[in-house]
Amino acid sequence: MRQKGKIVATGLSVLVLLLVLVNIVITIGNHSIQSDVSERQQVIAQTMQLEALNRQLINVLANLALKTNDEPLMDVLAAAGINLQTGQQTKPPAK
Repeated sequence: MRQKGKIVATGLSVLVLLLVLVNIVITIGNHSIQSDVSERQQVIAQTMQLEALNRQLINVLANLALKTNDEPLMDVLAAAGINLQTGQQTKPPAK
């Protein structure tokens, strides 16, 4: 009976040791994932801060291009997907 109890105790000890090792491996993996997520969050936050600045810059460039009728600047803005429309457009013919 004592021998059987020692075997059971040894088996449980090995199981606990294995579970501790698995826990350590998972914790290390979680730390690397958390650092990746933290870096991505930082990039997203910086991008959001720069978005307002980019919009202001585009508005200034668009206003300057319209004010000075600068064709090369308008072409650069158009290539970037910024469509400038002046008030000089003709109305479509009435039917």
